[in-house]
Amino acid sequence: MPTNPKLKDRLTDQLFRGILSLSSEEECYQFFEDVCTIGELKAMAQRLEVARLLKAGVIYDDIVAATGASTATISRVKRCLYYGADGYKTVLDKIENS
Repeated sequence: MPTNPKLKDRLTDQLFRGILSLSSEEECYQFFEDVCTIGELKAMAQRLEVARLLKAGVIYDDIVAATGASTATISRVKRCLYYGADGYKTVLDKIENS
Protein backbone atom coordinates (compact mmCIF):
# COMPACT_ATOMS: atom_id res chain seq x y z
CA MET A 1 0.00 0.00 0.00
CA PRO A 2 1.46 3.41 -0.90
CA THR A 3 2.32 5.96 1.75
CA ASN A 4 -0.44 8.37 2.69
CA PRO A 5 0.59 11.65 1.05
CA LYS A 6 -0.95 13.58 3.96
CA LEU A 7 1.66 12.04 6.28
CA LYS A 8 4.71 12.12 4.02
CA ASP A 9 7.00 15.08 4.55
CA ARG A 10 10.61 15.85 5.39
CA LEU A 11 10.11 15.98 9.17
CA THR A 12 8.19 12.71 9.32
CA ASP A 13 10.83 11.08 7.12
CA GLN A 14 13.47 12.30 9.60
CA LEU A 15 11.50 10.88 12.54
CA PHE A 16 11.14 7.48 10.90
CA ARG A 17 14.82 7.38 9.89
CA GLY A 18 15.65 8.13 13.52
CA ILE A 19 13.43 5.31 14.76
CA LEU A 20 14.89 2.91 12.23
CA SER A 21 18.41 3.82 13.41
CA LEU A 22 17.71 2.53 16.94
CA SER A 23 19.45 -0.77 17.55
CA SER A 24 18.09 -2.03 20.86
CA GLU A 25 15.00 -2.11 23.02
CA GLU A 26 16.82 0.09 25.54
CA GLU A 27 17.50 2.74 22.86
CA CYS A 28 13.79 2.63 21.98
CA TYR A 29 12.85 3.18 25.61
CA GLN A 30 15.23 6.14 25.83
CA PHE A 31 14.01 7.76 22.62
CA PHE A 32 10.30 7.26 23.16
CA GLU A 33 10.53 8.41 26.79
CA ASP A 34 11.92 11.69 25.48
CA VAL A 35 9.54 12.02 22.52
CA CYS A 36 6.24 10.86 24.06
CA THR A 37 4.41 11.36 27.30
CA ILE A 38 4.00 8.21 29.34
CA GLY A 39 0.30 8.29 28.47
CA GLU A 40 1.01 8.48 24.73
CA LEU A 41 3.45 5.60 24.91
CA LYS A 42 1.08 3.46 26.97
CA ALA A 43 -1.77 4.23 24.52
CA MET A 44 0.35 3.09 21.55
CA ALA A 45 1.33 -0.08 23.40
CA GLN A 46 -2.31 -0.71 24.28
CA ARG A 47 -3.42 -0.26 20.64
CA LEU A 48 -0.81 -2.75 19.46
CA GLU A 49 -2.04 -5.28 22.02
CA VAL A 50 -5.64 -4.67 20.93
CA ALA A 51 -4.58 -5.34 17.32
CA ARG A 52 -2.83 -8.56 18.38
CA LEU A 53 -5.91 -9.76 20.21
CA LEU A 54 -8.25 -8.83 17.34
CA LYS A 55 -6.01 -10.66 14.90
CA ALA A 56 -6.20 -13.70 17.19
CA GLY A 57 -10.00 -13.57 17.08
CA VAL A 58 -10.59 -12.39 20.65
CA ILE A 59 -14.00 -10.77 21.22
CA TYR A 60 -14.47 -7.13 22.31
CA ASP A 61 -15.54 -7.89 25.89
CA ASP A 62 -12.44 -10.00 26.47
CA ILE A 63 -10.21 -7.33 24.89
CA VAL A 64 -11.72 -4.66 27.18
CA ALA A 65 -11.08 -6.92 30.18
CA ALA A 66 -7.50 -7.73 29.12
CA THR A 67 -6.37 -4.25 28.07
CA GLY A 68 -8.72 -1.67 29.58
CA ALA A 69 -9.19 -0.22 26.09
CA SER A 70 -12.50 1.43 25.30
CA THR A 71 -14.79 -0.09 22.70
CA ALA A 72 -14.17 3.05 20.61
CA THR A 73 -10.42 2.35 20.64
CA ILE A 74 -11.01 -1.30 19.81
CA SER A 75 -13.26 -0.31 16.89
CA ARG A 76 -10.68 2.14 15.55
CA VAL A 77 -7.89 -0.41 15.79
CA LYS A 78 -10.09 -3.01 14.10
CA ARG A 79 -10.82 -0.61 11.24
CA CYS A 80 -7.09 0.06 10.81
CA LEU A 81 -6.22 -3.62 11.14
CA TYR A 82 -8.61 -4.69 8.40
CA TYR A 83 -8.88 -1.60 6.18
CA GLY A 84 -5.77 0.43 6.96
CA ALA A 85 -2.24 0.60 5.60
CA ASP A 86 -1.29 -2.84 7.00
CA GLY A 87 1.04 -1.31 9.57
CA TYR A 88 -0.36 -3.37 12.42
CA LYS A 89 -0.18 -6.56 10.36
CA THR A 90 3.42 -5.88 9.39
CA VAL A 91 4.54 -5.26 12.97
CA LEU A 92 2.56 -8.18 14.40
CA ASP A 93 3.96 -10.55 11.77
CA LYS A 94 7.50 -9.38 12.57
CA ILE A 95 6.94 -9.81 16.32
CA GLU A 96 5.49 -13.29 15.83
CA ASN A 97 8.41 -14.34 13.60
CA SER A 98 11.19 -12.98 15.81
